[in-house]
Amino acid sequence: MGNPVDGTAGIQGRRVADESILDDEKQMTAQDPGGMLRATASAGAQVRECAQLAAEANLNALSDEGRPRAVVIAGAGTAVLTADILRTVAGPRCPAPVIAHRSPGVPGWVGAADVVIAVSASGRSPEALAAAEAAARRGARLVAIGAPDSRLQSIAESARAPFIGVPRRAPARASLWSLAVPVLLAARQLDLVKINEADLAETATRLDTDADRCRPGLESFVNPAKSLALGLAGSVPIVWGSSPLATVAARRFADTLSANARYPVVAGALGEAGRGRVGLLDGVFGGLVEGERDIFADPETEGDPTRLRIVLLRDGGLDPQEANDEPVAVEERRADAVQTLAERRGVRCDVVTAEGGSALERLASLIAVPDFASIYLALAHGLDPMAVPAISEMKELANPIRTEGIN
Repeated sequence: MGNPVDGTAGIQGRRVADESILDDEKQMTAQDPGGMLRATASAGAQVRECAQLAAEANLNALSDEGRPRAVVIAGAGTAVLTADILRTVAGPRCPAPVIAHRSPGVPGWVGAADVVIAVSASGRSPEALAAAEAAARRGARLVAIGAPDSRLQSIAESARAPFIGVPRRAPARASLWSLAVPVLLAARQLDLVKINEADLAETATRLDTDADRCRPGLESFVNPAKSLALGLAGSVPIVWGSSPLATVAARRFADTLSANARYPVVAGALGEAGRGRVGLLDGVFGGLVEGERDIFADPETEGDPTRLRIVLLRDGGLDPQEANDEPVAVEERRADAVQTLAERRGVRCDVVTAEGGSALERLASLIAVPDFASIYLALAHGLDPMAVPAISEMKELANPIRTEGIN
């Protein structure tokens, strides 16, 4: 076990991951007092519950004025990641642009021809609140998604706009599916995405299955999330997605690794990586030959050098027709090339492959195991994955009124 990291109470941890913690369910439970593991395991239930809540909301009025010119999804952090999910599930044939807006207010061009979806797990995010107010002033169609009895609900009711109340049981980063499903169903009402009840049911089942595979009681050698976490321990993770769908999952993993495990991460699309970031494999944390390393380093006191660790998310569950497309073939060849380059340089590479039929189910399969891995990595370092003091302090310093806009 490593020495504690210097710091204030509540943020101390171990510099070296302790593998034994991950095979001690009682100790993991003690280190996870806020229940991040339990909240993450509820992903399938979130899909079912929030699909029902969306069905009970009055979304029919959204389609009365026809298809919008554009859809703006406003919020911060996990809330606005729902825009990326909508874009990737709708695919390139989406008949209207979907814009992720992370600043207060709305873009200057938004007007009566557009739809604004304001998303905030707490219902207090300044970005979502300002966007909802601006949409109402400009006559844009508004949908609000957030905690019941919140300021966001009040704005929606004043504007006579649909509001989908999402129960607030965990931080926004553990409530991704509670926020994403209402966004998708509102977009379906606008005729922007084709998603049916079977897609939602299969996605929920997939999330349940992966939660069972990653449950705390399973030992590390048979638990894919624990294995991934231990592989990443002590490394600089690089997470690349082989397709637009996989890239959404890669960026999600970067967010959870940063917030839950406090690890610095590089994430993005393989296409971007091939134009520069793949050079990291030849850098000081990558494949330098032994003779190029610091000959004065004392392995007894400094331990093993920090190395890169690649996590490659591959969209292997492609529709047969898509798999024959040249752009898809290019992405698959890039993924193969990165694995080969990493192997040649002695850089370890973990691969998570999408499974399932619909785009939504494939995306869920790429998010589920990494979500758990980020929590297990935190626990192995002696960190509470839910309580992140820097996030709370950032909110207090940036805005005296508590908001959820950071996580």
